[in-house]
Amino acid sequence: MIWCFCSSVVENLLKARFGELNDQLVAIIPALLELPPEEYTRLLLQLSQEELLTRFQRSKN
Repeated sequence: MIWCFCSSVVENLLKARFGELNDQLVAIIPALLELPPEEYTRLLLQLSQEELLTRFQRSKN
């Protein structure tokens, strides 16, 4: 339940910043949710879409 709520928060922040969610952004949500809420919120507000994808796609590999 908490993961679902947090996932919705992250999805809404991504939509607010970048418009529609593409497959690449959706794919990094689980990695973002591994961070404390304060950290993923800061990153979502500060980093560009390209920076987020670079950081979290790399951490996945």
